Parts: sequence; structure tokens; C-alpha cells
Amino acid sequence: MDTSPSERRTEVNTSTLGIIGTGMVGAGVARRAVDAGLDVVLSNSRGPETLAGLVAELGPRARAATPAEAARAADLVLASLPLAAHERLPRSELAGKTVIDPMNYAPKPGWRIPELDSDDLTSSELVQRYVAGARVVKALHNIGPRQLLDLCRPAGAPDRSALPLSGDDPAANEEVTDLLDVLGFDAVDLGTLAESWRSEPNTPLYAFPYVGQPPSGLTVPELVAWVQGAPGVPVPAAQVKDLAAAAVRGPAGFQM
Repeated sequence: MDTSPSERRTEVNTSTLGIIGTGMVGAGVARRAVDAGLDVVLSNSRGPETLAGLVAELGPRARAATPAEAARAADLVLASLPLAAHERLPRSELAGKTVIDPMNYAPKPGWRIPELDSDDLTSSELVQRYVAGARVVKALHNIGPRQLLDLCRPAGAPDRSALPLSGDDPAANEEVTDLLDVLGFDAVDLGTLAESWRSEPNTPLYAFPYVGQPPSGLTVPELVAWVQGAPGVPVPAAQVKDLAAAAVRGPAGFQM
């Protein structure tokens, strides 16, 4: 499903976005959603009271809740937990919902997932298996919060960027396409969740197109900090398609 900007409508069939997880990604998407006119229901593992500062910053369109309450409050839910915590998602409350998955696999000593290491599954297929009653769409995983805010543009703008998405349910993919449009981005559908590896870490489409070439000689922590703080570089839909097509599947997860 590749949708040209001229065919998109700048609306979404929900006025509320549920957000489970309020780290950099969750908070960044919340800021952009509020700026775009959506209400957001924020939640984390530490309790609604810990979100008072973020809610105050975001204003009257934001409120805090538990993860189960955030899932019940919206038909479209961003699950922005670390992948290692995906089994904390409220499965029963997410049944029937469209769940946006921005999680990426980051193996570490003492925690690996053999099915991901062997490329038998993508990380989003793993999430879909856990929340089997929901419709998972991989999106908002390959761009940083700074670039999400920098690069949003009105529909039809000549420098509008595109973001990839992948999902098994066409209607859910359309919902997320509409959301991305409201947030200020075109969408490029890469296919099913089995194809979502094309925009995961260690592929040409992950992060770096939206920030440009980093300085040479950076350590890994310095590189991560540079990417997080770099101003956004526009990436049109045609470039997203080309980069996805050029991807070659290697070992899953961050390989720095």
C-alpha cells in the first residue's frame, strides 16, 4: 500500500491516542500528537502520578492513566516499551485495538530471544504473537523524537518526509497511515510484519537517513548522543522505498 500525498486525507478516525511507555519515543510522539490536535492518554509502569510533569507540559489534551486504562481509552495505541518488557502489555485491554509497535530488539548479556537471533521471527511478529487479539503495525521505530518534531510538514509540502510501516492487517495499516499523515509524514507500506526487518536497526532505512552522515571517530555512546540531538534531514517516500529495497537481512538487533 503505497499512498501518494495527494490521495491522503489529513484526518484520522480517532481523536485519542493511547500511549503505553513514556520514554523518549512515547513522550516525543505525545508532543507531536498534541501539536497535531489529538488527545493523548499517557501511561507507564510507575503509575499516573509520575506523569504529572509531562501532562502539565503537554497541556489540556493530555491526561495520565494506567496502561490498561490507556489501552481502553483509545482504538489506536502506541506501545513504546523496551522490547524486553513487551509482556507487560495489557493483552485483554488491547484486544481488538490497533497497536503501533516502535520497539526494536537490543540484545544484552543475559537477555536474548533465540527466535529473533535466528531470524525466524521479526520483533513485531513476536509482539503480535503476545497480543494476539490486537492488530500490530510496526511504525515510528526508525526515527528519533528530535527528528519527528523537526521533520513534520503539511500534506503536499515538497520537503515532506515519509516513514515506513509494516503490518498484517490492511485496515490497521490504513489507520496508522492516517495517523502518520496527521503527525506530518507520508507513509510507505513495506508489507507484512515478516518484512518489517527492512526498516529495523542495521538496515539502510534505520535512523541515519533522517540525520545525515555523523562525524567520524565517535564512540558508540557519542554516536547515540549525536543521533538523538541531530537536526532532521528530509527523507521523501521514493528514498524510503529505495532504501527498503536495498536492505539485506543480517543478524537481528542493534549491532554497534
